[in-house]
Amino acid sequence: MAESLSDPKTTESTVVQNTVDSSAEQTSTEKVANAASNAMFSASSAFVGAADNMFSMFGGGAKKERKDDEDRGDNSGSAKAKREAEKEAAKEENNEEKDETPESEDVHFEPVIRLTEKVETKTNEELEEQTFKMRAKLFRFVKESNEWKERGTGDVRLLKHKENGKTRLVMRRDKTLKVCANHYVVPDMKLSPNVGSDRSWVWNAAADVSEGEPEAQTLAIRFANSDNANLFKEAFLKAQKENEALFSKTAEVEETAGEKP
Repeated sequence: MAESLSDPKTTESTVVQNTVDSSAEQTSTEKVANAASNAMFSASSAFVGAADNMFSMFGGGAKKERKDDEDRGDNSGSAKAKREAEKEAAKEENNEEKDETPESEDVHFEPVIRLTEKVETKTNEELEEQTFKMRAKLFRFVKESNEWKERGTGDVRLLKHKENGKTRLVMRRDKTLKVCANHYVVPDMKLSPNVGSDRSWVWNAAADVSEGEPEAQTLAIRFANSDNANLFKEAFLKAQKENEALFSKTAEVEETAGEKP
């Protein structure tokens, strides 16, 4: 019975030794594990760095930004939201700068002539009444080349003065309204038919003032048909007869005035 019992001190020493050995073993294991973990972390960091460099070469900056956010422990996306807010603020600032750009000055030019304003032009026909009007074409005989030349196309009119009663023949060109015939229908004029035409007449005007100064002209007029030509002849002869009496009276008055001492 006494031999089976062990020494308490020996037993306690053995337990302590075992505990120390176990602690030493555990410490060595932890060191190995920590060394392996550090090696893996270093390799992972090197790989991530290489990957970041590669992504940055091919425009992969966004991944690096996300990695930086993860390293900082910001996994809520607040950094991304902040960047978006900064971009929006920059856009609004640019828009405000564009809006503040001064616009070009409103330059106003005053027109030289206002088309809406009516310009009253005197034609010396204000004191005359129209007794005849017909559309026709007028010609003038040129002695130098011995040929007829067209003067213009428009309305030939007979205008009677309201005060002295004298009638004159006036014709203006279409559109431009330029005068191409202007003379009194005097008694010594002879209206003759143009050769080979029943719608055309020829006469001599001793003092046509269509060009400004009195000038002798041989004129010919052509109408659309013979009926219009005959209407013109009737009105012409009537005006000629009325003017004959008026011009005779005027001549007598001038002659009487010249005889007075």
